[in-house]
Amino acid sequence: MTAGLLPLAFPLPAYAGEAGYRLLELDGYKVKWGERRLGAGASVSYAFAGKTLRFDDARNCRDLAPIDALFGGNLSRETLARETAAAFRVWERAAGLSFHEVDDAREADIILGAQGQPRGRAFANVSYAPDPEEGVRAIEQALVCLNPDHEWKVGFDGDEDVYDIRYTLIHEIGHAIGLDHPGPSGQVMAFRYTEAFDDLQPGDLRGVQLLYGRAADDGGPANGVVTQLAQKVSDEAYHANNLIDHSVIITIEDKEIGSIR
Repeated sequence: MTAGLLPLAFPLPAYAGEAGYRLLELDGYKVKWGERRLGAGASVSYAFAGKTLRFDDARNCRDLAPIDALFGGNLSRETLARETAAAFRVWERAAGLSFHEVDDAREADIILGAQGQPRGRAFANVSYAPDPEEGVRAIEQALVCLNPDHEWKVGFDGDEDVYDIRYTLIHEIGHAIGLDHPGPSGQVMAFRYTEAFDDLQPGDLRGVQLLYGRAADDGGPANGVVTQLAQKVSDEAYHANNLIDHSVIITIEDKEIGSIR
């Protein structure tokens, strides 16, 4: 499979539809960090690549270049660190997730870097740990890589040919925690870049809360729809039927290829 610019070759999970989200499937399994149970929270580490890293089994981000390759123009080390932390906080506020940065990329759950072979805009690669039991699989590692040949910006200015780095990272982190593209528009996880909104939309919230539950500081009542969906999905067994390995290409791509228009 080449870059995931056309709809991914995985069946649409049940119960997504008009809810505005789609859970990522690898080999027919739902995947998430932490416990192999929908609705359970997780603590996830991340790091920036400080040297070139090679991931032979990855379908995407196989050659991960140092994050420094992205610096220049509007993007300094300090700016990227700030925008990345802010992108992770968006997901923390939405669900039972916590993220912390570590210095050593070899110890990180999610590694962010530049594309060693630049193409498109940004990609993510997700792999899961094998398990003899049926059900949800635990994510083992995720990679996020951005094209160093493209210009990046901070904030929206109406020019959708230059992508906002925070919005792009929010989208790619969504893939790295187990969410797929629900469709072309209307959600942060949709595959078209937009500057119509800069925060998670209702479908994004439903999807991430189905995977990880509500945020710890969210004192509101549990969402009935999300609770029912979690129960239905957790009762299903998902069988390997699609890929020859445990990784998948997910992308927020450039309009020449047609994913983001």
